[in-house]
Amino acid sequence: MLHEECGVFGIYDRDGYDVARMTYAGLFAMQHRGQEACGIAVNRDREIYLYKNRGHVTEVFHDAELDQLKGKFAIGHVRYPAGKVTGVLNAQPLVTWYVKGQLAMAHNGAISNAAALKKELQESGAVFQTKTDTELMMHLMARERLKTGRAETALVEMMKKVEGSYSLVVMSPQKLMACRDPRGMRPLCIGKLGENTYVIASESCALDSIRAEFIRDVEPGEVIVIDENGLRSIKDNCSGNHQICIFEYVYFARSDSIIDGQSVHEARKNLGKILSETAPVEADMVFGVPDSGIDAAIGYAEASGIPYGKGMVINRYIGRTFIQPTQAERKQKVNMKLNVLKDTVKGKRVIMVDDSIVRGTTCANLVEMLREAGATEVHMRISSPPFVCPCYFGTDVPEKKELMACNYTVEEMCKKIGADSLAFFPVERLKETIPNATCGYCDGCFTGKYPYKEPEN
Repeated sequence: MLHEECGVFGIYDRDGYDVARMTYAGLFAMQHRGQEACGIAVNRDREIYLYKNRGHVTEVFHDAELDQLKGKFAIGHVRYPAGKVTGVLNAQPLVTWYVKGQLAMAHNGAISNAAALKKELQESGAVFQTKTDTELMMHLMARERLKTGRAETALVEMMKKVEGSYSLVVMSPQKLMACRDPRGMRPLCIGKLGENTYVIASESCALDSIRAEFIRDVEPGEVIVIDENGLRSIKDNCSGNHQICIFEYVYFARSDSIIDGQSVHEARKNLGKILSETAPVEADMVFGVPDSGIDAAIGYAEASGIPYGKGMVINRYIGRTFIQPTQAERKQKVNMKLNVLKDTVKGKRVIMVDDSIVRGTTCANLVEMLREAGATEVHMRISSPPFVCPCYFGTDVPEKKELMACNYTVEEMCKKIGADSLAFFPVERLKETIPNATCGYCDGCFTGKYPYKEPEN
C-alpha cells in the first residue's frame, strides 16, 4: 500500500486569472510536501488538458508548458515517491475518460482498505494502469456517477466506500470539487481571490503565495463544489470526529501555515517549550536542525533561558531527507544538505533540536559533524515522541524493523547516535502543543492507536 504525503491545489476562476500560473505558484509554495513529481490539469471549454513530469515545480514547468495550459479552472499536485513506486505514470493529477466525459483527480493521503476494494474491482473487470490509491477512487467515483445525475453526489457516495486519509481535488467537465476524509486526517482549506475566484489548497501558505484570502478549513467529511453558481457545501459524510495527523504540526506542514485554527509555528514553539521542561540540560547554546527543528528550538531557548544560535546552514536546493526513497540516498543528501557553522559551535555545549528520529542515520551524521566542528558536548532533543509504529494513513513511517525506537532503548539510541544525552517529547503532552486547534489528532505512529482499522495487507 502507498504511503503518500503530497500537496493538492485547485482554482476556479471567474475574474480572469491565469489558472495554470496560479496553480504553479500554489504548488511551489507546497514543494516541501513532495519533490519527486508534479502536475497541473486545466479545464478548457469542458475538456481537460494535463501536463506532469518528474522533478520540482520549477524544473517541470516553464513558460512554454504554462502557456499551453489555458482554461477556466485547474487542479495541481506535488508528490513524493512511496518506496519504489515512482515515475511519471504514477504522478498526479490523474485524468481519465469514462462514459460521462472526463474526470481528473489529485490526492493527498492513503486508503487503508485499498487492497480489498481494488481486488473487488479487478474481479469485475476493472483495469488499473497505476499503483496509486487515486486511480482506485476514480474507478469508484465513475461507477457511482452512472447511478446519479451529479458528479458531486458520486463523490459523496464514493467517500462512503473508502477508509483512510484523503484530501482530494476533483475536476469534472463543469465543476471543481474537493473533499476531506471524515476524520480530517489530511489538511485542506478554502481561499478566495478577487471577487469570485475560489481556491482550494492543502495548506494556507499556498493561498498566501497568490495573495488569496483564507476563508476556512474544509470540514472533515465535507464536499466542496465550485461552478458557475459559486461555492456550495455538502456535509452528508461529516462525522464530527476530527483527528488530524499530529505529524502535520510536528514536521510536514510549512511553519507559516495555519491548519484547523492552529498556527504551525506556534505549535512547534510549544513543542520546544514543553521539551525544555521535561528534558532540561545545562548548555551554552540551543539551535534547531533546519528547517523543521528551528521553531521548536526557539521555544526551547525561550523557556530555558539558554541562548538560541545558528548551528547549521541548509542548502535549500536539496529536498527533504526523510522522504527520499532509499537509505543510501537519505545519507548522501544529509551531507549535501546541511553544514555546521564551526565558529558558532566550537568549544560549546550545544543542544540540537530536531523534529524526529526514524532510522537514526541523520542524527548520527549530524552529531558526528558537530564533534568534528569542535562542540564539547552534544545534547539531542527531539520535538516528537519516539516512532514505535508504522503509519498506514499517509506519512511515510516505515515498518517496525526499520524504526530505531522499536529496536533500542533511549539510552542505547543515544549511544548509537553518539550524543551526550537524548530525550524525546512526552506523548501524553501532545495536546498541549495545539491549544487553538479546532480538532483532535491521530498519534498512531507514536502509540499504535489508529482512527481507522489497520489494513490486512
